[in-house]
Amino acid sequence: MSIAVPPARVSAHPGDPPADQRLLSRFAATRAAPDRERLVHRYLPLARYAANHYARDADAFDDLMQVASVGLLKAIDRFDPENGASFPSYALPTMFGELRRHFRDHSWAVRPPRTLLEHALQVERATTTLTEVLGRSPAVDEVAAHTGLSCEQVLDAREAAVAHTATSLSAPVGDGDGDAVELGTRLGSDDTGYAHVEDRATVTSLTRVLSLRDREIVRLRLEEDLTQREIGDRVGLSQMHVSRILRDALSALRLAAAA
Repeated sequence: MSIAVPPARVSAHPGDPPADQRLLSRFAATRAAPDRERLVHRYLPLARYAANHYARDADAFDDLMQVASVGLLKAIDRFDPENGASFPSYALPTMFGELRRHFRDHSWAVRPPRTLLEHALQVERATTTLTEVLGRSPAVDEVAAHTGLSCEQVLDAREAAVAHTATSLSAPVGDGDGDAVELGTRLGSDDTGYAHVEDRATVTSLTRVLSLRDREIVRLRLEEDLTQREIGDRVGLSQMHVSRILRDALSALRLAAAA
């Protein structure tokens, strides 16, 4: 349910005003739809306050206002006027709980484990509060002291917060010359490792047509990049002999590859 009403000041008295008490008691007894509607109108500013506590911008506020309104309806339906608590003191935790569940279940591009997710939200709220109080970004140990978490848990929570949003690979980014290109074109590179593995496997298979000596000479030339003279010194042959062996070996390899 979405009902637009102008901002209003929510009573801060420990108990509900007499008119609200009568309305709450009557609804608890009769479950009349008109009384429920009146209670929604009366306490919708409380939902606005709860949504504003979590909203980062106007667009987010509209969505969170809907979530907080759901929490308000649940609070109205579940509130027992006989329990001695004021309605705002009962409704606010209900709405905050609904908002936290919304963040936990719907607002993460990559969803972390539940405990880590709750720590991330806790650290985010504490960081906002401490920044306002200190006039600067709080240190890890300050956030830890404020939340009761360990420094390691705070660091893990901050890492998890990155999962809140995702960027499309098609998103435009500047290339330094004033022109925009897609983000995906700036990431990664061709992996030639697989091609090298395939080439090596192919060469290994083909060289089986050669004798062990000729195979070693080809390996020294192609893998170790030795000159013909260096190969001759290594295997005890003349440079001309090595040249002839390489020429014949390459011809044999070509024939094997074409077969």
